[in-house]
Amino acid sequence: MQIMETEKYWDALTEVMDPEFPISVVDMGLIYGITKVDEGKLAVRMTYTSTGCGCMQWIENDIKERLLQEEDIAEVEIEVVWSPPWTVNNLSEKGRAKLKTWGVSS
Repeated sequence: MQIMETEKYWDALTEVMDPEFPISVVDMGLIYGITKVDEGKLAVRMTYTSTGCGCMQWIENDIKERLLQEEDIAEVEIEVVWSPPWTVNNLSEKGRAKLKTWGVSS
């Protein structure tokens, strides 16, 4: 199963925070998939909450930087996709709870 093979990378990305809220990119639902392409290389498929997000480069750099800390990873390729579009339904329960404490989500 793909998620099992990449579970440690999903866990690693819970340490990468959205710059606007103290919520990980995983709990925001920005990460659509992580695939181990070959030995030492990961492909990350992701989106953003809007096409006008001013922090895209920052977030992508943080993702790459964190994943490259894994001793078995030498290269990270990020593909940004807009379909399916991000919605609040992408938020994890943990993400919803954090946003709720900030008064952003119900």
